Amino acid sequence: MPFARRFASSLDMYRKVPVDLLEGTKRGSILSYAAIFTMVTLFLLETKSYLSSGDMVTDVALDTNPEMKVRINFNITMMDLACDYCVVDLVSKYGTTQNITSHVTKYSLDAAGVRARYKGRNQQQNDIILSDSLVENTIEELHENGEDAISLDPRTFEFSKDEFDFLFVDFYASWCSHCKQLAPTWEVLAEVMEDAAQDRVSQYHLDRHDYDQEEYKEAVSAEKPVVIAKIDCVEHRDLCMQNLIQAYPTLRLYVYGDMLGDYRGDRTVLEMVHWLIEREKENIERGDVKGEHADEAARDKLDVDETRDEMVKTPERITNSHHKSPEQEEWRDKMKRQRTRQAAATEWKEEEHPGCQISGFLWVDRVPGNFHIQARSNHHDIAAHMTNVSHEVHHLSFGAPGVMNAIERKDYVFPEGFEESLHPMNGNVYVNQNEHEAFHHYMKVVTTQFDDPYAPKASTAQAGTYAYQILSSSQLSYYRNDIVPEAKFSYDPSPIAVHHRLSSKKHWYDYLTSLMAIIGGTFTVIGMLENTINKVVRKKRR
Repeated sequence: MPFARRFASSLDMYRKVPVDLLEGTKRGSILSYAAIFTMVTLFLLETKSYLSSGDMVTDVALDTNPEMKVRINFNITMMDLACDYCVVDLVSKYGTTQNITSHVTKYSLDAAGVRARYKGRNQQQNDIILSDSLVENTIEELHENGEDAISLDPRTFEFSKDEFDFLFVDFYASWCSHCKQLAPTWEVLAEVMEDAAQDRVSQYHLDRHDYDQEEYKEAVSAEKPVVIAKIDCVEHRDLCMQNLIQAYPTLRLYVYGDMLGDYRGDRTVLEMVHWLIEREKENIERGDVKGEHADEAARDKLDVDETRDEMVKTPERITNSHHKSPEQEEWRDKMKRQRTRQAAATEWKEEEHPGCQISGFLWVDRVPGNFHIQARSNHHDIAAHMTNVSHEVHHLSFGAPGVMNAIERKDYVFPEGFEESLHPMNGNVYVNQNEHEAFHHYMKVVTTQFDDPYAPKASTAQAGTYAYQILSSSQLSYYRNDIVPEAKFSYDPSPIAVHHRLSSKKHWYDYLTSLMAIIGGTFTVIGMLENTINKVVRKKRR
């Protein structure tokens, strides 16, 4: 074994150089202090990292989210669209979905933005009877003996509001299918109310329309005559715009010159007459406080037939007549005042523009799609040029509500600005300045996963929380004149997902390895630096 002993005694990885052969320098002393400072600093930082729970790590990979559906939460105010016509539709890759009504609530807003106490669901409008089935004659047949429903223009409309205590007007469009369906019923209603004005019951009506005689007597028992009129909104577009007619037909009652409200019930003669009688009972005493209608005796002496005959004259005939009656002179003065009112009516009046606040949530498939808010009615044709879908987004997000609270409560790590990326459109206002335009919004929805730091590692993927970041953009879209604008919110799930997690905590042997690397690496690097400096200095001395 002498060979083994000689080999063992010759193995020495840490051979020493005699001290008397070493030479100390000022430069070496400075570098030694620098090496010690570097090693201590790195030692402290490595120890802190070892004792901490870990740093945030962000991974990007294909989306493996197992959720088949995602929830869309929204709270949006339509600034100039009444709740009566405001609906929410959902369109996905698989077609139009209609089962969204149970989770959407609508609140009517006045011009000041004050929310009404009443709230309604986003259900389809209640079905109503669109015309009277007992009226079998066509509108052409009913017009053979003349028109009983008076056609109005801008001037005669103002005159009629001044002259008649009760004026019931059908704002219609010649192309409107619902209007064409209602036209015969409206003409018969005019005949019935004319009978009420004449205080007689026409056997002709009873035979032709097969009404029950007792009910018909009740129908024509109105205390005051109601003038039935109509306005063609295609021919008199500006007039309908000034009166904020958004859908056809709009059946509007004027009492003593003021708008009372729109009729929304069944469009049968008896139902409309009964509604008019109830409105008369509620408003009959208003004439006492109206200066123009204060003299009750004068109103009773008003010859309705003469007034109606005067109305059907063309404005030119009345204006050019050489023998003007006092009524005609008064009408001309009223027409001058009416032109002034028309000029003022072009200005925006806040009180005439109510809105609708829509809030709720939708469950949608995780495929591209959109939901849009627009004006629609089962009983009307919407006027495209009167549809304004300006809106304010109070809140719009994807995923479970309160997900940010869950993330903070479980001490998940997330990058700065993450919360804002969940709802980047909150607080934005989108105003349409012109007709036939609307804002469309496009949202790229990115799944973001967080691991539960307290869950076992084997179940980390299942125990995590999902949030949805939104990359949004908006643009103004333009529509054809015959298409109703809509506020559109398109979404597209991204195939790439983001994963925020904490880095794994180091093992004790990893920590020791790091310390040795710090000490050895620092000593070696500083030594190499010193040797390099020493060689450069010697070379210069030579």
